[in-house]
Amino acid sequence: MSKITAICNQKGGVGKTLTAVSLGVGLARMGKKVLLVDVDAQGSLTASLGYQHPDQIETTLATLLELLIMDKPVFPGAGIIHHEEGIDLLPANIELSGLEVTLVNTMSRETVLREYLNSVRDQYDVILLDCCPSLGMLTINALAAADDVLVPMQAHYLSLKGFEQLIRTISNVKRKINPKLDIAGILITMADMRTNYSRDIVELLRSAYGESVRIFDSIIPLSIRAAETSAEGKSIYLHDPAGKVSAAYAAFTQEVVAL
Repeated sequence: MSKITAICNQKGGVGKTLTAVSLGVGLARMGKKVLLVDVDAQGSLTASLGYQHPDQIETTLATLLELLIMDKPVFPGAGIIHHEEGIDLLPANIELSGLEVTLVNTMSRETVLREYLNSVRDQYDVILLDCCPSLGMLTINALAAADDVLVPMQAHYLSLKGFEQLIRTISNVKRKINPKLDIAGILITMADMRTNYSRDIVELLRSAYGESVRIFDSIIPLSIRAAETSAEGKSIYLHDPAGKVSAAYAAFTQEVVAL
């Protein structure tokens, strides 16, 4: 059965989606069968993979979860799109926002996503969940379904402070819903290591959490080339194959495989 990893941080703009795409494509290039699941009503992952009009997609994650909530049958492969870079995608759009409201009054509301993923996980080596920038019901569903959590974190002081809240949420989910949930580690993203500020924040992060949480050696550098990938609809490996961000994500993928 596949390993399910939630890519999560309640702070927006820290590179969650770029990390999901880059790690997913990197693993696929190593021969892994990978499913990316967009668990964000903004559809950022869906758009980043070239589907610039997610609201026009007929079957999305919201469609499938709604069927489960209504106790209707779900065909395991429904809605999954095969991407040209060797990964599969379960897309999302704004309908997911309405579904999050519905989940609040649903029986076993924290485990609806897990129920769906259990029906497809034997078809994949890795399933990556790109979470929304909040700690709402959709993120709780992702944490309830996951084996571990990958936390992309910008080299900023506010990101460091927000991590404390995320740790509390993960601990609560582990204690009450998903006992097997662990933190895979922190990936430092969008860092300009030429500056004293970034270097100081990384050192502070390692001193504060390094003994209790894995902090990956790979650091993803700040680069406009990385920001361009979402508009291009392709991974950093195709958009800027010789760039420093591609090299950093390739090194990070090797670290993940070695875990």
